[in-house]
Amino acid sequence: MPVMTTSEKAVREKLALVKDPEIDSVSVLDLGMVEQITVEGSSVQVKMLPTFMGCPALEIIKANVENKLLELDWVKSATAVFVYDSPWTSERVTAEGRERLKEFGIAPPPEKLDPDGAWHVDCPYCQSTYTTMDNIFGPTACRSILYCKQCKNPFEAMKPVSTMM
Repeated sequence: MPVMTTSEKAVREKLALVKDPEIDSVSVLDLGMVEQITVEGSSVQVKMLPTFMGCPALEIIKANVENKLLELDWVKSATAVFVYDSPWTSERVTAEGRERLKEFGIAPPPEKLDPDGAWHVDCPYCQSTYTTMDNIFGPTACRSILYCKQCKNPFEAMKPVSTMM
């Protein structure tokens, strides 16, 4: 792993403060959206991976990233660019991101799929495995609606996205 410069570390600290507009407990770093950071003098470019194509929050995320980076006194130019040549997968969500999702009431994507491609998630409220899919279509393209038969709560879960699917 390459050594992180002081300026890249400062950029990462700022990016950790940029939250998903719909899930304000998790940062773009913890969602695994940051692909590459380039610092050249007073200019910063962040290449990012969208969690889902057509996500309506991408322009908001882009603006939030650029505005947050411009808070650094040495940054004169900040650009966030979404790239698609290396697809985002749910494996990119960090351990911290998984915990923040649970705190928000969203089950993180499963860490692995069954051999038949099925996926199961635990309830983010009571951690029960006794859950069922209510609707694969949730409020956004990246989430589904599930129901916990243990605590009787409906909840959302991030859909698994893998290059192996």
